[in-house]
Amino acid sequence: MTDFIDELRWRGLIHDLMPGIEEELNKGMTAGYIGFDPTASSLHIGNLVQIMLLVHFQRAGHKPYMLVGGATGMIGDPSGKSQERVLLDESVLRHNEQKIKEQIAKFLDFDIGANAAVAVNNYDWFKEKGFIEILRDVGKHISINYMMAKDSVKNRLESGISFTEFAYQILQGYDFCHLYQTHNVKLQMGGSDQWGNITTGTEMVRRIAQGEAFALTSPLVTKSDGTKFGKTEEGNVWLDPAMTSPYKFYQFWLNCSDEDSKVFIKIFTLFSKEEVESLIAEHEEAPHERKLQKAMAEEITARVHSEEAVKQAKQASKILFGKSTTEDLASLNEDLFLSIFDGVPQTEISKKSLEGAINVVDFLSEGTSGLVFSSKGEARRMIQGGGVSINKSKISSIEEQPNLELLQNKYLLVQKGRRNYYLIKVVE
Repeated sequence: MTDFIDELRWRGLIHDLMPGIEEELNKGMTAGYIGFDPTASSLHIGNLVQIMLLVHFQRAGHKPYMLVGGATGMIGDPSGKSQERVLLDESVLRHNEQKIKEQIAKFLDFDIGANAAVAVNNYDWFKEKGFIEILRDVGKHISINYMMAKDSVKNRLESGISFTEFAYQILQGYDFCHLYQTHNVKLQMGGSDQWGNITTGTEMVRRIAQGEAFALTSPLVTKSDGTKFGKTEEGNVWLDPAMTSPYKFYQFWLNCSDEDSKVFIKIFTLFSKEEVESLIAEHEEAPHERKLQKAMAEEITARVHSEEAVKQAKQASKILFGKSTTEDLASLNEDLFLSIFDGVPQTEISKKSLEGAINVVDFLSEGTSGLVFSSKGEARRMIQGGGVSINKSKISSIEEQPNLELLQNKYLLVQKGRRNYYLIKVVE
């Protein structure tokens, strides 16, 4: 059991909170919720901030509700968006909802008694309501002036906003009111860009249900160099292993800067304050060992994927950046192997071209169509300098007959120098 607000403060997870929230939480177990937008089939690491709010909420003895916006997802939240969203097909949304529930279920406990987590879907209460009912029972309680004052609306007035997206805050606000009336949910949390939508909900609770509700938001996570958090050159870092492999997920955290890691380890892990301070102190004594990044990468990857995924990611890192053998390489399954070497230069050769004696210089220049070496002279010099290996087995001389046993029965991996890899796919 922890004090929820104190826990969030030291972790840097509070941007705004309504007066009276601490007194409310101190009365005993409180129900609170966060909504998740099902417009993608996976959450990404930016969503982890909100998931961790729910985790800390439950750990503090309160009751977390995760709401999937099955109804509001059909419209799309205009907050933080510069243009109208593309509306998704209902079957796509239903698929996305299920995937998101499965991902969040890894973080929350849905079977621990009184403060067990609860999953809800706003489609369940909106599907019974018609347009006239929404206007009569909900819309009349919120003025146009109130809605126009929200940043999510004001920021879109120049570029244009449809009535559909304009009305989004009414629907999200009603979610809060409905949960207050049916489940006694008194707190809604979200990112700082959601403050306007959340406070619309607290206003509806006051006007429609004559009750009192509270709002809390977390700050936007940014990187110290000013670039957007959670993005790589390839795009978002997703929680779905089919969209971002566990290896690449692990590498994202491992490659965080020292300054960012000191912030991120508080936000995205469950290490205690004492453990975080100890890790930072150890890291500063020997920054080159990257103890902070390693601890963070292991903890987050294990929680999102599994301990086995961490083990494989560390094994893959050893292969890429440490001392490894042909046996280490051969032990990888094909998915992990391709994930590690995704993006390296590739070519295809025929299996027939590997029959008989192979001249290694010819093979690494002409035999790979110049992929590895543009000339025989360059290949010869690099081999003589001890800088070439095939499947992690070093080529010791230009006369050597290389071992061309295929990995996964179809690949050869050539390494030139310390960092340059080339993948050769052998086809029939």
